[in-house]
Amino acid sequence: MNENAPAPRGGLSLSRAAGRGRETIEEILSQPATWTETARRFEQTAELLEISKILSREEPCLFVACGSSYYLSRTIAAQWTTLLQAPSTAVPASELLFAPHEVLARTGARQVVLVSRSGKTTEVLRAAEWLKANARVRTLGVTCSERSVLRELCTHTVQLPWADERSMVMTRSFTSILLLFEKLGAKFSGDAGLLSALDGLPEKAATWLAGNADKIRAFGAKRRFADFVFLGQGTHYWLAQEAALKLTEMSSSYAQAYHTLEFRHGPKAIASRDTLITFLLSDSAAAEESLLLGELRKLGAVTLVVANRATPALRRDSDLLVELALDAPEYARLAMVAIPAQLLGLSVGLGKGLDPDVPKNLTRAVVLGKKKDAPARRRGS
Repeated sequence: MNENAPAPRGGLSLSRAAGRGRETIEEILSQPATWTETARRFEQTAELLEISKILSREEPCLFVACGSSYYLSRTIAAQWTTLLQAPSTAVPASELLFAPHEVLARTGARQVVLVSRSGKTTEVLRAAEWLKANARVRTLGVTCSERSVLRELCTHTVQLPWADERSMVMTRSFTSILLLFEKLGAKFSGDAGLLSALDGLPEKAATWLAGNADKIRAFGAKRRFADFVFLGQGTHYWLAQEAALKLTEMSSSYAQAYHTLEFRHGPKAIASRDTLITFLLSDSAAAEESLLLGELRKLGAVTLVVANRATPALRRDSDLLVELALDAPEYARLAMVAIPAQLLGLSVGLGKGLDPDVPKNLTRAVVLGKKKDAPARRRGS
């Protein structure tokens, strides 16, 4: 276990996690403590103030990342676009490598955030190299490694080694980086209510985990499914993408993600008793999303719902209803919305006799060969 990592909170026993998946469950349950540690360290060192000198709230911001870090970046960019005066977006690092001039022209970005948990992701490092050599942009590297080459390639680098995982899959590092940038966005925008909610989230999340982690894991272990679907609207769509990736990584299962209401337009053909459909309900679309939930229940699909507040309709139409019950702005709840899929993926993987700590065919970082192996850029880029 990472010596810098906080111990799990929330009163849950880890004795049942012995053996396969032990590190993953420890890391999932340690998230509230890790969030507390992240806030403490950045407040003590005035690191947020340093970041605010690199990034401007008045200019477009581009996030560059791969895999979970890409979905993390899209989630942050959605929040920043809402809170700040300029749009933010994210692209996979490979897109910047294929078409760097096109991406920079389209986004108008003069500031770029490059995210790599390991600090070794080849596409991200190559993107940082290209930006340093060819573009007049300020760059911020974000990693959980204390020895990443990003430190040499970026204008400034943020490191969260205490949030890193020993297991393969991003769990607490995902939510810790998300909360760090949500707090930065709240500071940029002067949103005192969001800041206060983020400060109080670790304690509430620990209590919530103590009451919900076991029932989510038990639900995932009850039976096998042929198809897994995750649905989210707005910012929740990117959390649905991350949820599908978590399920795929931890359990070697095929999972899909859609904008919630797009599921009616063809994909609902797979709805059946062998399909588990997870809804990540948003505030703005909850009423319409609830109607779709009822439709899919009538088609025989098994449903898991993550919602802030339960309603009679949600209780009626969900096989498992996970209620957050937070008096907090929606953006302050996003880190908790990500957790049920982590627990579900762990449980499904264990049920298939797999070890979610070391998923097959995966490594902790995607490290490629020399640059001669890199793909050619698109014409005109």
